[in-house]
Amino acid sequence: MNDKARPWAVRVLTIFPEMFPGMLGLSLAGKALQRGRWTLETIDIRDFAQDRHGTVDDAPFGGGAGMVMRADVVDRALGHAVDADSAEGGAAPLIYLSPRGRALDQARARDLARGTGVILLCGRYEGVDQRALEARAVEEISLGDFVLSGGEPAALALIDACVRLLPGVMGADASLAEESFEAGLLEYPHYTRPAEWCGRAVPEVLLSGHHEKIRAWRRAEAERITRERRPDLWARYQKRAGAVGGESVDQV
Repeated sequence: MNDKARPWAVRVLTIFPEMFPGMLGLSLAGKALQRGRWTLETIDIRDFAQDRHGTVDDAPFGGGAGMVMRADVVDRALGHAVDADSAEGGAAPLIYLSPRGRALDQARARDLARGTGVILLCGRYEGVDQRALEARAVEEISLGDFVLSGGEPAALALIDACVRLLPGVMGADASLAEESFEAGLLEYPHYTRPAEWCGRAVPEVLLSGHHEKIRAWRRAEAERITRERRPDLWARYQKRAGAVGGESVDQV
């Protein structure tokens, strides 16, 4: 459980520290950062190289294209981050942003947000020497089945997903409860003024003032959209609903 007296602490290991805070310095995350609700430290991996050129990579054993980040350099950077986190009373998990990792989902974001923080390793080139990952028991997390130029954009996304879950950042707990994935479903459609726009009218039920009918409509729309767009989520939702019993699931 996150110690309320200690901000949620993020340490990012990267060869491009200037990429941070980036978008995280704006909007709700930026305001929370200014208020000290969470902290951000960037650690330049090149500072842990042992030559005057700051070399962090080398050619892969076995041949092949590209370069690989060295185990010794990465391990020294990770050790520095772990020691700094421990000195502050933290127990942050070590995470490597990698397309071969477990896909980040809302449940994992909630788990991370409940902790003391995260230590994120951003790879470049062809990746990181496997021995460094194994020696430090680094968890691998992916944003999806695609490849980025480096781990930094993925780290920004992961941090944002967690920071918005910290108490007091979003303001209204109801907003979090109704978001996509919180109930295992994608979110229902939203509408606001004007009630008619370009010949398109807001669904009449939303103008009725009947809260129970509105709730039922939103649930039905969330189920319909999930079923049509994410059959994988829909299958898990049905399975979970069947296990707990009493859940109304549209089978249309």
